[in-house]
Amino acid sequence: MQGESCHRRGRNSNFTTTGDNCISVCISCRSLAVGTKTGYRLFSVTMVEKLDCIHESAETPDVYIVERLFSSSLVVVVSAAMPRRMNVYHFKKGTEICNYSYSNNILAVRLNRQRLVVCLEESIYIHNIKDMKLLKTLLNTPSNPSGLCALSINHSNSYLAYPGSATIGEIVVYDANNLSTVTMIPAHDSPLAALTFNASGTKLASASERGTVIRVFSIPEGLRLFEFRRGMKRYVSISSLSFSPDGQFLCASSNTETVHIFKLEQLGPSGEDEAATWTAYMGKMFSAASSYLPAQVSGMMSQDRAFATVHLLASGQRNVCTLAMIQKLPRLLVASADGQLFIYNVDPQDGGECMLAHTHRLFGVDEGRGEGAECDGSEVTRPPHTFPSYAATVALPATGPVTATLTGYSEDGGAKKGEIIPEHEFAAGPVCLDDENEFPPVSIQKTK
Repeated sequence: MQGESCHRRGRNSNFTTTGDNCISVCISCRSLAVGTKTGYRLFSVTMVEKLDCIHESAETPDVYIVERLFSSSLVVVVSAAMPRRMNVYHFKKGTEICNYSYSNNILAVRLNRQRLVVCLEESIYIHNIKDMKLLKTLLNTPSNPSGLCALSINHSNSYLAYPGSATIGEIVVYDANNLSTVTMIPAHDSPLAALTFNASGTKLASASERGTVIRVFSIPEGLRLFEFRRGMKRYVSISSLSFSPDGQFLCASSNTETVHIFKLEQLGPSGEDEAATWTAYMGKMFSAASSYLPAQVSGMMSQDRAFATVHLLASGQRNVCTLAMIQKLPRLLVASADGQLFIYNVDPQDGGECMLAHTHRLFGVDEGRGEGAECDGSEVTRPPHTFPSYAATVALPATGPVTATLTGYSEDGGAKKGEIIPEHEFAAGPVCLDDENEFPPVSIQKTK
């Protein structure tokens, strides 16, 4: 596909074009979903040296959106061949759950245990993920050609964030559970470029098209908590923002060769900084002086620099980053548009320059080598067998009744691979997506 026929999007998902490839990379904790010209692949990263391929499909070409719901069997796919249609699959059964067609091209899909959100350029559709029923349509939203939006992975705080203006960096925070607007945040002077929630849905980070300042706000209040300066000398295009699972760190990647990691340091009960660092000390000094310094100067000086950094081998290439705990240690994962996954070690105490631990090939060179191909010494395991098509499995009989324990999922980013989860964890109502009785195929529907 040529660049003009592909549809760009932001957040912790990356979409770009490389020659004739449509490439989509989504990283969620330790789960990777990769869409290319030949189909899509789902990976799980539980070890630094090993990359597990959970599933791969070549039935749908030119995939530019692929989103997996944590470690469940539900995956959402959009192809450049039919950019207005969203297909929802139960990939472990090899069946299609449903598909929806929309009035315009789909630019982004977000999902958690309660909601599935589809973003078009000037409208947003909110579905109930249990039965895929359309609950709400937000029409005439400000022009959003990149499909920028973020949905909290915490189903209890299902907050949705999207641009409130096409000319300045306003953020609309919407409650996707109660279907009501919560607040409007005046985040930046220029249009938004990136948005992301922390795991609990209590903080929202944003960056503008200038890419020099990253801000963090409290949710649902919308109060500014932190302000980080990524750089002062040049404007950059920030391609992704991502909080660490514990919410203590925030990473940002752009079209430059540097990935930044910022530390969210709160004031302790005594008013003293928890970490007596030079940055914290200078921050207090500038804060005390802000009453008599010009607002622009004091604002610039009070912005903390990066706690840790990574210098990539190449610049100008779109990538997406995330922070995760792998083998009980903090790691930074960076997936690039040319199909490589870089895993870096992060020092949570001293920060500084992060060291490269391993490199994996997600697609590209390996695709011409056949099954079991390896690149750069990385180990990639393939799924043990291919799954049948929807047509071949639609007549399969239903399995037995659901027992007291359900084969479910958790917000582990794919690491648990659908292990047994106690039934009481679903007491609040979220659907169990790995159980064979859940999500039988439903009739095809079309939005108005």
